[in-house]
Amino acid sequence: MELSPETVTALGKLGAVAAISLSAIGSALGTGAAGSAAIGAWKKCYAQNKMAPFLLLTFVGAPLSQTIYGMILMFTMSAKAAGDAAAGVAPYPCAALIGIGVFAGLAIGASGWMQGRAGAGASDALADTGKGFTNYLAALGIIETVAIFVMVFVIIALG
Repeated sequence: MELSPETVTALGKLGAVAAISLSAIGSALGTGAAGSAAIGAWKKCYAQNKMAPFLLLTFVGAPLSQTIYGMILMFTMSAKAAGDAAAGVAPYPCAALIGIGVFAGLAIGASGWMQGRAGAGASDALADTGKGFTNYLAALGIIETVAIFVMVFVIIALG
């Protein structure tokens, strides 16, 4: 059975939606983990009559960028799914786009989730010591690099 061009495009766009959706799930899990830890760290500071560091919001928000990477990938994949009939460019194979969207979305999402977990540890450490912000941020940046690599390498692979 041959699929209609509309169905091929729709299935390809399903892969694009998978990329952003799975990336966003990772961002949600990561911000949730980091946010919970930041709230606990602030509570501990208030209980000890210490200044509660506003900088903890940096750790909470860090995993949000993975949603942006998923969005960039979604736009790229949506364009590939549609093709360009005027330029003689056929739509990208829909099965490939579904697989790419799922696996790239999972990888980007996992980066967001783990970045949030690391941000949770960073929140606790910074609230306790008041030191190490730059080191903690560098660790989060390394975790973020995984998502950037996935996005860039997948876009390159799509051609």
